[in-house]
Amino acid sequence: MTYQDISYFAQTWGLLYLIILFVGMLIYAFRPWAKKKFDNAALIPFKED
Repeated sequence: MTYQDISYFAQTWGLLYLIILFVGMLIYAFRPWAKKKFDNAALIPFKED
């Protein structure tokens, strides 16, 4: 196995891994039932103790 073989494998499967990771994060961020949780988190800096 040469460096070029390893580089090709890392580039193709690494890209696929990052695309799957990105899509998973989008699904996590835009799921409808988490809106209240994210809205509460967005208001944390404005809360006064």
